[in-house]
Order: sequence, then C-alpha cells, then structure tokens
Amino acid sequence: MRHMALYDMMETVRNTNQWIGATARTMASFPGLALIPNPAIRWVEAWGEVTERTFERMIAKPDWGIDSISCDDGKDHLVEVRTVLERPFGDLIHFNVVGREEQPRKILLVAPMSGHYATLLRSTVKSLITNCEVYVTDWHNARDIPVSAGKFDVEDYTLYLVDYMRELGPDTHVIAVCQPAPLTLAATAYLAEEDPEAQPRTLTLIGGPIDPDAAPTEVTDFGARVTMGQLEEAMCQRVGFRYKGVGRRVYPGLLQLSSFMAMNADTHAKAFSDQILRAARGEASEHDRHNKFYDEYLAVMDMPAEFYLSTVQRIFKECEIAKNAFTIEGKPVDIGKITNVAVKTVEGANDDISAPGQCVAALDLLTGLPDEMKASHLEPGAGHYGIFAGGKWRNNIRPLVLEFIDANSDASRTAKTSAKAAKSGTQKSAQVVNLS
Repeated sequence: MRHMALYDMMETVRNTNQWIGATARTMASFPGLALIPNPAIRWVEAWGEVTERTFERMIAKPDWGIDSISCDDGKDHLVEVRTVLERPFGDLIHFNVVGREEQPRKILLVAPMSGHYATLLRSTVKSLITNCEVYVTDWHNARDIPVSAGKFDVEDYTLYLVDYMRELGPDTHVIAVCQPAPLTLAATAYLAEEDPEAQPRTLTLIGGPIDPDAAPTEVTDFGARVTMGQLEEAMCQRVGFRYKGVGRRVYPGLLQLSSFMAMNADTHAKAFSDQILRAARGEASEHDRHNKFYDEYLAVMDMPAEFYLSTVQRIFKECEIAKNAFTIEGKPVDIGKITNVAVKTVEGANDDISAPGQCVAALDLLTGLPDEMKASHLEPGAGHYGIFAGGKWRNNIRPLVLEFIDANSDASRTAKTSAKAAKSGTQKSAQVVNLS
C-alpha cells in the first residue's frame, strides 16, 4: 500500500501543478486586468500557460501526426495507422499509405521501451515511409495493463519480437533503435534455431548496448554502482486506483522523467525560462520549436517493473548478451546460430548513452555469419538522438541503411547466386576447352 500511496502522491503533485498553471493563466488573462499597465500580469499569464502545458503533457500519449506523406511518385498520399497484431503489452502497427503500390522494402522498426512512447521515432518513420512499408512496435503504458495480463520481462519482450517477425515473414528488414538492440539480436538468434524460415533478411542495430562494458558511460556506471535491492526499493511502485493497471508494479514514468530532467537540469531550466519570456512577449506559438520538442519529451509511460529490473540485471550487470549467455525459459539462445541474416551496426561518435563500441560488439558475437554479411558505421559528430533522427540520420545514415537493405534483399541475393552460378559455369567451360 505504501508504494501505491507514493504513486498516487506523484500523480496528485502533477495534477496540482497543472491546476495552478491553469489558474494563473485564467486569472491573469481576465480582460479587466488588461487596463492595468503592469508587465508582471502578462508574465504570470505566460508562466501559467507554460506550466499548465508542461504538466498536462506528462500523462498524454502523443499522436503520430503523420496524416499524409509525399512519395516517390510525386503525389501526396493519406497515411492510415493500422494494427496488425494486438498484444497486452504492445501492438504491431503498420503505416499504410493509401493509394500507393506496395513497396518492396518491408521494415520492422523496433521502438525502445525506455520511458517514452514509440512516437519518439516519428521523424524516423516519416523518413522511411516515402519508399518503404513501415511497421512499428507500439508499446503500451504499463499503468493501463491489468495485473491479470501477467508479467513482462526481457524474455517476454524478446518473444514478442519473435511473434512480430513471424507475423511479417522472412522478407522483412528489422531496424532496432537503442534499448531493444540486444533483445532484437537475441530474438533473431532464437528464430535461427526454432524457426529459421521466419528470420528477417537484415538486422540493423542502432546505438544499442550490446556490450555495455565495451565503453562505459554514466548510464552503465549507474547500473554497476547500485544494487538490485536499491533499485527495486527506490524506483518501483504500484499503480494507483485511478488506472486499469491498479496494483501492477512499475517503474513510473514521472519518476523516469525526473531522472531525465536531472541529468541536464540547467539546460531544461533555461529552456523553460526562455519559453516563458517568449510567451510573455507574444513570440511563442502552439507548434514552435520548444513545444514540439517538450510535448514529446515530457510524455512518459510507466514501464513494467520486472522488465526494468531484468534489463538492468541481465543486460547491464551480467552482460548476458555480450557473453552470449542469454536464455529464454531456461533454454540458451546462441547468437552464433545466426548464419543467414545480414547485420549492420550504427553508432554515433558523440553518443553519451550508448557509446561507440557498445553496439559494434554485436559483430564479434556473430561467429556463424560470413564477414561479407556484416557491416558497421560510425557517424562523426552524432549524438544518441542524431543517429536515428535529424539531419545526420536523413542525409548520411538513412541512405546507408537502405543501401545495406537493398544489397541483402531477396532480389539482390538471387542476382548474386545467379552470377556465381554463371561464373562457375564459365570456368568449367574454360577448363573443358583447355583439356581439349
């Protein structure tokens, strides 16, 4: 009950701050006060406006906001978000472009379950759906999942990915962004043994902690310092009575957000004070740069406690993926069994979350994969978000990833096989001629 009370207390504090902001904004915007030439009144209204919006966004799931897209055919097409596979903890969704021929590239974009919604990859999706069929793992907020749905840890997460890959079929190209990279690698290895025909054609791992010890960061240092008992006591609570998941143990989104903000407190404080001044001067707008960023950044979701704890224990502390010692329901998952899935890693030179070296470590684990099916890329000057969003992703990384996908597609493999067969036949003919 104590942990449920803490959960409800955090929600009460959030709700109270939203109410205070709304009250300040409403009172300061009273028409009669416009007769008083005091700039402090406008400042209070601006403070209330920014404060209300800030605390309101913390419990709202952002919309994808992808209503239409300009495609390679030069036309604008409507985009429908369709649910392909529905599961308690996350759905597989498809961005269906209406009126466009089905694209040959089928991409499964594995979104992180690390505090933010899958919509964090909005710009990544936008950059891909122009000439690809894009599917995304849309993880649910744990506070809305009844306890009767059961647990959800790293093994369950991996099996969800296995189901998604099976649903999409073998002509799929998987791109895993950040946190899910090690578990996506494990899911592919699981399929290599259990259902080889369902394996994807390619696997691209972007900025993921395959081997956290390869290049320590503040994130990995934190995981090494604290004990599991400390994490469970300090970070995990039970969902309060307001939500469907009442009683479920979670790592609350509001607690995660406080940790995110604390890492760059000065930067965030300046951003909000500057926004208040812009609002006071009438320079702020609904979709300005500040609001577009913080509407997404502040929208956090509760994470199942068992998933959070097992991630820290098994991925960061025990480094099960890095040691090729990961198991599912007691059965070893051998990454060396991957022999026919081309794998590419992408890292950012300035990534302070998954530092260079952590992700490329995956290639050393792929002992059964030919070298010509392995690739890696280190993007100069790119931070963690820059390797999957923004200019560096659009202009540098995305073209390389699509080139890698095309080079390892069914058509490309068939062409290579035919070329080898033709070359072999020519050589045999030459040998016959020489013998004659």
